[in-house]
Amino acid sequence: MLERGEVANSWRRERWDSLRLLTPNWQCRLPGLRYEGPDPDGYMTSGEVTDFIGRFATVSRAPVRTGANVTQVRRTDDGYHVTTSRGEIHSRAVVIASGACNQPSVPQFKAAVPASVGQLTPFDYRDPARLPDGGVLVVGASATGVQLAAELRRSGRPVTLSVGEHVRLPRTYRGRDVLWWMDASGVWDQRYDEVEDLTRARRLPSPQLVGTPDRTTLDLNALASMGVELVGRWAAIRDGRALFSGGLRNVFSLADLKMERLLDTFDEWARTDGYEAEAGPHGRFAPTRVPESTRLQLDLRSGEIRAIVWATGFRPDYGWLDVPVVDAKGQLRHEGGVVDSPGLYALGLPVLRRRKSTFICGIEDDAREVIDHLARYLAVRR
Repeated sequence: MLERGEVANSWRRERWDSLRLLTPNWQCRLPGLRYEGPDPDGYMTSGEVTDFIGRFATVSRAPVRTGANVTQVRRTDDGYHVTTSRGEIHSRAVVIASGACNQPSVPQFKAAVPASVGQLTPFDYRDPARLPDGGVLVVGASATGVQLAAELRRSGRPVTLSVGEHVRLPRTYRGRDVLWWMDASGVWDQRYDEVEDLTRARRLPSPQLVGTPDRTTLDLNALASMGVELVGRWAAIRDGRALFSGGLRNVFSLADLKMERLLDTFDEWARTDGYEAEAGPHGRFAPTRVPESTRLQLDLRSGEIRAIVWATGFRPDYGWLDVPVVDAKGQLRHEGGVVDSPGLYALGLPVLRRRKSTFICGIEDDAREVIDHLARYLAVRR
């Protein structure tokens, strides 16, 4: 097992200070290790996640080579040649477990932002105190964007949030964490070959969730109540002006509709599986409030905005993979983790084999099936 840094390196080096897991502690489970602390319904801090993964490396006796940065993987006649910062390795099979969030995905027009405005990604952000004084424009309203917008607003800064497509979810529903419902109802176990539009499912934004001790729902209504200004998706920049798309009402309505459909799925499961009597009372959530007026442009030269946080998602980095298995959009071509090259496999990608594939509690089931395929491949070769 090759790790470019330390065990749990991304949690050690690429997370902001206040970040917590979106999944409750009771869902933190790996083969031979699960959360056994006093707060099963809480949410681990980044430091606690680092410790948890470190304990798993110890418990599983994983043969991890740290400080081994992979710079090239190329196909050979009988397997793969792997070049690392710690030497060369020849292997009959390779599993790519580097994830889908290696690099921030930032629009190209960031180059046109005036030099007077600071720019950073979630990899750069640590806490509000490290940003210049003044207003902040957060671009992106998925899990990262809403969390950072809330933290920056609580620090006393004026915050504008640029909102595009997003997935709205309540933190709790009918007395349970919403991810409990995802787990219990079977939604999270839906397989990749059962998903109607797999390509879209794999590109969905992360849900608007935050892990806090009070289990707060952090949606756009909550942010607006805090004083965060909502604007449309940042579409372009012209002469130092950020241009935002209109149609927030439609964007909000679509996210609300999808949330309601998911909650309907939970209610139907509760009725048919005998959980109705135990579940809390029915209750739905107010529609996302549309601002009375929204700005369609913002002059970045005026001094109103001193910093931009690009919470516009992430993308994988396969620059080291010298095998023709990456499509035009930079995504790995695979069928449930079996990559389009004999002996090459992947784990930890969105909806790899199930909807829960990218969560800690979802990796074990995927890994068993992918490694079973790998073992059969090696047995045939032998």
